[in-house]
Amino acid sequence: MEETKRYLQSFLFQNKIDIPKSKESLFEDFISDETNSAAVKIIKEKQQLIMDNWKLKNRIDDIMQHSFFLPNGTVNKEYESKIDFIKLGWEDIIFYEIENLEETGLYFDVAEKLLFGIPTRSGDLKIKFRFKIEGEAEEALLNEKIVTLIINPDPKSLWKNIESDPNAPFSKEDNVAVSAVFLDKNIVVASKRGRSHANVGSFREDDFAFRNFEGNGWSILAVSDGAGSATLSRKGSKLACDAIIDYFETHLNTEIWSKFEELALNYYAKKDSESIQKANDFVRTNLSKAAHFVNQKIAEFATAQGEELKNFHATLIFALVKKYDFGYAILSFGVGDCPINLISKDLTEVSLMNLIDAGEFGGGTRFITMPEIFQNENFSSRFGFKIVGDFSYLVLMTDGIYDPKFEVEANLEKIEKWKAFLSDLKGDNAEKAKVDFERDNAAIATQLSNWMDFWSPGNHDDRTLAIIY
Repeated sequence: MEETKRYLQSFLFQNKIDIPKSKESLFEDFISDETNSAAVKIIKEKQQLIMDNWKLKNRIDDIMQHSFFLPNGTVNKEYESKIDFIKLGWEDIIFYEIENLEETGLYFDVAEKLLFGIPTRSGDLKIKFRFKIEGEAEEALLNEKIVTLIINPDPKSLWKNIESDPNAPFSKEDNVAVSAVFLDKNIVVASKRGRSHANVGSFREDDFAFRNFEGNGWSILAVSDGAGSATLSRKGSKLACDAIIDYFETHLNTEIWSKFEELALNYYAKKDSESIQKANDFVRTNLSKAAHFVNQKIAEFATAQGEELKNFHATLIFALVKKYDFGYAILSFGVGDCPINLISKDLTEVSLMNLIDAGEFGGGTRFITMPEIFQNENFSSRFGFKIVGDFSYLVLMTDGIYDPKFEVEANLEKIEKWKAFLSDLKGDNAEKAKVDFERDNAAIATQLSNWMDFWSPGNHDDRTLAIIY
């Protein structure tokens, strides 16, 4: 009764009606009238209903106006985003669903509040978030909030793959992959034109060559990376690889290399400073002759073509290998920024077998076409020589592999980095590309070529990887 009285007093006052003392008895009777009491109750209920409706509408509008961002996705790349209702302050949402996901490759797990999948198309996807909050009638229509999900295009799809001109001077295949026998082991090599070259239809500048020399038990593997700034480096890299094969085909005479066998045997048996020094001196003397031969062959070719030698700039790394009863003799040479690595049989040690031209020259590399490398005081450090009982892998690569997979020179001498690299080769990668190093795997060259399609932002150079295993 008292509540009804206060309400009616306030109501009359708002309507400029004052109750004088002479009317107080009348007002008390007015309040006591059940009709008036019932009317006040109905009015208050309607007011509360209006307030509740306003609060609902206002709360729904708050959610509708709330800036809600989903992380960007990428076409063909796995996507997953959990919608955290508590963090968003949406604890009062009692029912929800997501629509407009058809043909997007995405799905919504209602129980987990998880948006996931592999986006199939790029653009600003308009996702419809439909919901109901606590307090809304069961039969009420769901509220609809449009949320934008940005799906970026697959970066790979933005690159063109224009074939190089097969009729141009010194043309070569854009991609090559081969496998074969190498001594008593196997070899697989893949050389792939980089995306930066494919995008404009230019040539693969990398090259490689290997040979098992009949009769003397030696085998050689060479890899070269043509300089991007040199107009005919695609020919320079091929000349470098072909010339080193040519040199050892014609200069591996019996007398000289019988001497090496004697030195290698002493090296293996004694391992004293004198035998090590003599073996190393032999390696430097004879491999330096080979390097000079390559330089001269390219210079002669440039002159015959009426071209400057610098137009044929190319790096060169090679490994000359022979199997003896006591193990393998591995001789190496390198000029440029391409590494030669030997991994032990038990995968516990790795040896970088050549000088990497990186830090010393402020990031600029050296080329076999530069005569000055032969007068440099560090020339002798370009040669490597090891005798090992056995090994698991001998790897030669260009910087198209080295840069994305090892990043810095120091990592080339860390066995844990090589174990990660080998795991990558065997399928531990985003693309699930796998190279199976079984001896009788006829598909290994194709597998390695496919693996070399890996995506690495900013790394789109030619890629050449040669593995003796």
